[in-house]
Amino acid sequence: MFQIVVTVAILYYLFHDPQVRAKMATTLRNADARWLFLGFIMYGLVEVIAGWRWQLLLRVQGIELGWVRLCCLLLIGVFFNFIIPGGTGGDVIKTFYLLKETPGKRTVALLSVLVDRLVGLIALSVFAAVLIIADWQWLMSSPVVDKFVWPAIIILGGSFGGLHGIYIMTSRGWIHRLPARFPGRDKLAELALAYNLYGRSWKPTLSAFGLSFLAHLGYFAVFYCAGQALRHDNVRMPTFAEMCAIMPIVNTISAMPISIGGLGVREGLFQVFLNHLCSVPVSDASLVSLCGYFLTFFWGIIGGVVYLFYRPSDHARLRDIRSEVAELEHTVAEEEVALETAEVAVHGASGGGSKGEPDKAKR
Repeated sequence: MFQIVVTVAILYYLFHDPQVRAKMATTLRNADARWLFLGFIMYGLVEVIAGWRWQLLLRVQGIELGWVRLCCLLLIGVFFNFIIPGGTGGDVIKTFYLLKETPGKRTVALLSVLVDRLVGLIALSVFAAVLIIADWQWLMSSPVVDKFVWPAIIILGGSFGGLHGIYIMTSRGWIHRLPARFPGRDKLAELALAYNLYGRSWKPTLSAFGLSFLAHLGYFAVFYCAGQALRHDNVRMPTFAEMCAIMPIVNTISAMPISIGGLGVREGLFQVFLNHLCSVPVSDASLVSLCGYFLTFFWGIIGGVVYLFYRPSDHARLRDIRSEVAELEHTVAEEEVALETAEVAVHGASGGGSKGEPDKAKR
């Protein structure tokens, strides 16, 4: 409810002025449909790349899923990302139906979705660092913009540092020492198991990492195409390089659970960045963001249609889906903690190795 209220409030604040809405309507009527269509196709390519990446991660664990079924799951995930607040609702749905597709490999199926998101997050952090450093002077040229750059750096840096900390805990075998009621213990144990399973398969994991860069570039290109479609008169829309510097910051902040799918927050950020860095009128800046959003939303609609005809099993209620996935996550986490505890006990009894460092090679 909070996210709904915030989303409505921000959108009302941004678009309540009738003159702004009139300018947006005029710009939209004159939009270049060819660029909009190209943006639509670009996001389709993003999902193809995401499918390729996910298939690599599934094959690491011996899961072969055909392209048709894989694409169905991806599009269904896109659909639920738009209708479930929180930004990860699509992952829960994808996980649930992937479990139905791979009944004998539930654990590795669950972890493939987790690692898929993890690889994308790490790639975005690295990508953002490179792009922000490359365009540092330009981004810092506006005292208004730099107030948003620093929070994005802190969020991405904190996420990257947190993942590194979890890796250290995993490599030293400390997960089992956490109290059973420790917040996020199950998720930490899942990550530990994911590191163990995918750390040995570094080549396909590295390939998935590279594909994530291409997926991010494709997503940035969607908003670049939206800007080019709305270009008019003497308005200079951002170049592709400039859009690539802006988008990681916008994505990072709008991904915070403030509004539904970042709607409203994203438009406000586009107003700030495009207006202060490229002198784009605020009405056009908001429209660029909305057009980019709807170019991806159309694929969500396609995913909704796919969901209606997707029948690996009877459709379950969202509450039941969340419950089943959460139960499996807890089971997987407890299995990892038990395995880690057993390995530490074996080392303690044999006197071999450093205390608290399980033999990961035996897994």
